Amino acid sequence: MSRLTFTGVVGHPRDDVWAWHERPGAVERLTPPWLPVRVRREAPSLDNGEAVLGFPLGLRWVARHTGATPPERFVDELVSAPLRWGVRWRHTHELHDEGDRTRVTDTLDTNVPEALVREMFAYRHRQLCLDLATQASARAAGDRPLVVAMTGSSGLVGGALAPFLTTAGHRVVRLVRGTPRGPDERRWDPQAPAEDLLRGVDAVIHLAGASIAGRFTDEHRAAVRDSRTGPTRALAELAGRTPDGPRVFVSASAIGFYGPQRGDEELTETSPRGDGFLADVVTDWEDAAALAADAGLRVVTVRTGLVQSPRGGTLRLFRPLFAAGLGGRLGSGRAWQSWIGIDDLVDVYHRALYDPTLTGPVNAVAPHPVRNDAYAATLARVLRRPALVPVPRFGPRLLLGAEGATEVAEASQRVYPAALLAAGHRFRHPMLEPALRHLLGRPEPA
Repeated sequence: MSRLTFTGVVGHPRDDVWAWHERPGAVERLTPPWLPVRVRREAPSLDNGEAVLGFPLGLRWVARHTGATPPERFVDELVSAPLRWGVRWRHTHELHDEGDRTRVTDTLDTNVPEALVREMFAYRHRQLCLDLATQASARAAGDRPLVVAMTGSSGLVGGALAPFLTTAGHRVVRLVRGTPRGPDERRWDPQAPAEDLLRGVDAVIHLAGASIAGRFTDEHRAAVRDSRTGPTRALAELAGRTPDGPRVFVSASAIGFYGPQRGDEELTETSPRGDGFLADVVTDWEDAAALAADAGLRVVTVRTGLVQSPRGGTLRLFRPLFAAGLGGRLGSGRAWQSWIGIDDLVDVYHRALYDPTLTGPVNAVAPHPVRNDAYAATLARVLRRPALVPVPRFGPRLLLGAEGATEVAEASQRVYPAALLAAGHRFRHPMLEPALRHLLGRPEPA
């Protein structure tokens, strides 16, 4: 057993930092996305509650919280077999008051080597600081606790957004297709939602939709289109006619609106739509969401770029290839890639809830798009691997078909977040390399 100590200062009062840790979603927000672990259950209390994490092969990590002394200290300790037979883990969280700031000290009594946990705790500290800063800025700009109904809460974006909102003090009501498991879930029929589905709800965040990834067969195209337009239309119309329902309707959208091949043209929210299957789908998708505006709701459609997260999307696909030294540019490497880190995307959805100046389409992309060859070189540098194996043009066409390759893998869109920048929005990671280093736990070389 050894004792490891990690400490850092958070620029917020201790009571605020403690309250953040007490709210649902804290464990999820602090779990590094590169780890093969999922939060199965959060502890209902920092004193005598248990959090359950799921590992590969069905292993469970059950951490029992004890010894809470608000707002100063709590402890969690590994108690589940078989992990506890080989792993010793006692984690003491301490919050020390330093005026209007807080020193957060994590003390580990463990037999796990420091090298395996150092970056995890560095990530936790960065994430805590960034989340608290974002939430404090939002409150100063008028954010207040809301009841937010959310579809797609178990997906890549929803899985990050829901816990962020609950740690900010919002209540998230998950709209699920199966049987609700508690008061914060309601059953949602995408084609015919119940008339009382959105009663008592302040805002809707609509994320559900079939994945675009896949070979563009007739069946796949139908799934992409039908999972978006019909359900969005039904939900938007319901939001508009619910008497004590939402005043804000935020819907996912995509930069596919601009078409797959726009060259070096700088695309903003006022740029005309492009051509192709995805441009058609996104146009119909946004038109369906706009039906809520006809009833007086503020509607925001979040045109999302290439989301960066090791838990999904392109980064999940590329990371193992590049880590093995098998990564490289796609084709000529000159295609533009308009990307956004998962937490910056979370912030865009959060802002859409409270900022009355945001309405209509909003480009959710970082302000510095990169070409594909620059993306490949950056990811390789972060992973400390070469990027010497270019992907031939026929590769994506074998997997996705000609249309799928054109619409997805070979798409070149130089998109800018003009609406967000005009609103004074600050990105956590406006540049690609710092974003990837944060998400992958890869610090700058010493």
